[in-house]
Amino acid sequence: MAAAPRRGPVVNAVRAVNAVNAVTVANGVNGMSDGSDVLLRAREVTRRFGGVLAVDGVSLELRRGTVHAVIGTNGAGKSTLLNVLAGELAASGGRVELHGRDVTGWSQPRRARAGLGRSYQRTSVYPVFSVFENCRLAAQARWQRPWDWWSDASRCPRSAAAARDAAARAGLGGELGRTAGTLSHGQRRQLEIAMCLAGSPSVLLLDEPLAGMGAEETERMLALLVELRPAHAIALVEHDMDAVFRIADRITVMVNGSVLACGTPAEVRAHAGVRAAYLGAEEGAP
Repeated sequence: MAAAPRRGPVVNAVRAVNAVNAVTVANGVNGMSDGSDVLLRAREVTRRFGGVLAVDGVSLELRRGTVHAVIGTNGAGKSTLLNVLAGELAASGGRVELHGRDVTGWSQPRRARAGLGRSYQRTSVYPVFSVFENCRLAAQARWQRPWDWWSDASRCPRSAAAARDAAARAGLGGELGRTAGTLSHGQRRQLEIAMCLAGSPSVLLLDEPLAGMGAEETERMLALLVELRPAHAIALVEHDMDAVFRIADRITVMVNGSVLACGTPAEVRAHAGVRAAYLGAEEGAP
């Protein structure tokens, strides 16, 4: 028999606020609406690992021109949700739509080629390659030419142009020849964003891009996200709450795999269920 999921003060807080409609805050249930500017939509997405329900019926929409933050305590299911949206993990239930198409059964590479970019908690750059080569390889994955197998892929003008443009947009235009392993932590995070941009995505799934950054690096990254926002739909998983409430247009709060609240920063900040959940987590901490 599968072990029952661990309960705690956060779960009790969720139960306590059912009467105040914890999931529905504004603009539809669980963050859903019928807007035509939605680029990525999750409908009741679920992911199980044996007897553990890591993501439990989560629905949300990512709209062009907005930053949609997903917050919650460690183990809330945030990164697992991004993995399901990106196609790195198969959904156990529910539906994922990209540009209005059902991509639930699509692989991660296919979703990436269709316009979905992803960054990770840990930097995933190639440290021995230059900034340009990191970006060019990412662009090459997007602009594949299997019919031209006899040509040197590094000479592809389209991939090279996309790499230079992506590096420039991420603030690394002057570092193209620099070895990635010599970059600062903040610059490596910028390079990860550049590698995403090299694939010409319309949707960006960013997992803790501010992790480990100092104040100056954080400001540079936030400025970059503001610059990218108009042309993209951005999902931001982040633990820096000051940064989240500064930049997010909408926030989804997750607790033990479920959506506790979804709304504007002001609505989420004032939500009784969110306050109760985080207060309970603090009181129950060792």
